[in-house]
Amino acid sequence: MIARRKLLTGGLAGGAGLILSGCDRVVQIPAARKILFAGEDMQRGLHRALMARNALAPEFTAAQRSPFFRPNGTRDPGTDAYRALQAGRFADWRLQVGGLVTRPLSLSLSDLGAMPQRAQITRHDCVEGWSAIAKWQGPQLGTVLRAAGLRDAARYIVFTCADLYGGEPYYESIDLIDAFHPQTILAWALNDRFLPVMNGAPVRLRVERQLGYKHAKYLMQVRAVASLDGIGKGQGGYWEDNVDYDWYAGI
Repeated sequence: MIARRKLLTGGLAGGAGLILSGCDRVVQIPAARKILFAGEDMQRGLHRALMARNALAPEFTAAQRSPFFRPNGTRDPGTDAYRALQAGRFADWRLQVGGLVTRPLSLSLSDLGAMPQRAQITRHDCVEGWSAIAKWQGPQLGTVLRAAGLRDAARYIVFTCADLYGGEPYYESIDLIDAFHPQTILAWALNDRFLPVMNGAPVRLRVERQLGYKHAKYLMQVRAVASLDGIGKGQGGYWEDNVDYDWYAGI
């Protein structure tokens, strides 16, 4: 694990230019979308019936890691606000934790590093069909939510990001089962180094039982809500709202 005291002094830079990965390009083609999601409801229904939601995703050895972890989605938010944070090595970045909580939090990168850490080597599966194995490190999301104190009405956790799609921040959501899953972490390290910009610096979500588009990058806000009705167009995530992706992307 990376020493916590190095959180604000490490090299947190890299990547440039907002371009779409293959994962995003392919879904712009209607025929490709139809093929990608054909039979999806039946497959995921079977998955849910056969596997417990709290089961662990497979973990791997260091020797099994992929030589390169390609980016999915945005490679660099490219906004003035994000560039300013990057220039300061994210010392001024804060993760806002709010919504239906009793103790709203504003967490720095060093705050997250001071929490108990989880390191895991897991496989990232993109909806396009590629996968890669990498090591991730960060506190469990459940640790952060317990510190904030969820209210009884909370049912979902919504993530708002620094990258923009159509001029609005990217967003995603998960339910409390995935939020408190032991492998759901707020990762600030990839393969024992600080996250590169193209992979979501300074912090990204890792929700290992779901496909890659659920792993929100460039996190800025974590919010507990009672319903997804007021989030975007009501489906709980950018791709769910705009490209008919499933909200639950279990693998």
